[in-house]
Amino acid sequence: MKFTASQIAEILEGEIIGDPNAEVSNLAKIEEGVEGTLTFLSNPKYTPYIYETNATIAIVSKDFVPDRPIKTTLIKVADAYKAFSQLLAFYDEVRGQKKGIEKPHFISDSSTYGTDCYIGAFAYIGENVTIGDNVKIYPNAFIGDNVTIADGTTIFSGVQVCSETIIGKNCIIHSNTVLGADGFGFAPNEEGVYNKVPQIGNVVIEDNVEIGASTTIDRATLGSTIIRKGVKLDNQIQIAHNVEIGENTVIAALTGVAGSAKIGKNCMIGGQVGIVGHITIGNNVHIQAQSGVGKRLKDNAVVQGTPAFKYGDFSKSYIHFKNFPKLVKTISQLEKEIKALKER
Repeated sequence: MKFTASQIAEILEGEIIGDPNAEVSNLAKIEEGVEGTLTFLSNPKYTPYIYETNATIAIVSKDFVPDRPIKTTLIKVADAYKAFSQLLAFYDEVRGQKKGIEKPHFISDSSTYGTDCYIGAFAYIGENVTIGDNVKIYPNAFIGDNVTIADGTTIFSGVQVCSETIIGKNCIIHSNTVLGADGFGFAPNEEGVYNKVPQIGNVVIEDNVEIGASTTIDRATLGSTIIRKGVKLDNQIQIAHNVEIGENTVIAALTGVAGSAKIGKNCMIGGQVGIVGHITIGNNVHIQAQSGVGKRLKDNAVVQGTPAFKYGDFSKSYIHFKNFPKLVKTISQLEKEIKALKER
């Protein structure tokens, strides 16, 4: 896939300084640019590379004025970083424009799919599945019975979408994620043997959700496990049965959320966080990495630690914790001096 400087300038509404017919077919960091690649300059500390790079085209900000000759064709824009991000999004969209049904595959006769879909080789689509327009299902994906996938959603290779799951519009589900596995439900009998509690609910993923690779979202025991619109989940996250995550909340990798926890809107949750079940976390809450949350958090709380408490208090406490050996030594010395004074 090749693009000329003229085509790129048109997309970015930029000004060309150099050869408008210069062609690129790949992207590169400015210090690693080679012929045929496109790069950008936004951080001033990388300015020396603009004179050395072998990249064919470079995106720069309008206020950039070279102080010596440059062999690279420049495209001047209002903001080089934003323009390059825009170009990355455009490139990703073009690269992902797959259509058609590959063979071999299995699609149940009772299932339907819309226009301009892509279904990769070895994909399995069960009974009574409804797939919207412009949906992409990559090779080796499994779509169980009675699943609904709305327009514009992408399901990458190896994803398992279990029965009854509902996925909204323009979602991205990355490789090896499992949606709708059984929740962790067991009840001990009189002999202490754990009997399985049937998990007959489902998972609901609303619009514009992105779920990272190898994440698991369990189906509800009854009702639904719900991921609200705009949520972004990182890789290797565990969401248990009957959890609800509010709109536009983001959660980093290796976090685990236990059953029936309710998380509010616009929260930011760091990596390796553990959240116990049956609690409510308010809106706009920030939970720092490796925290353990065992009780309700109100709106706008910022917490850290295990068990988690106020971030400011944690930071102050940590300073004292680091100095704990010195404090013990000081206390021991004071005790000796007090004892000596009493003996006098």
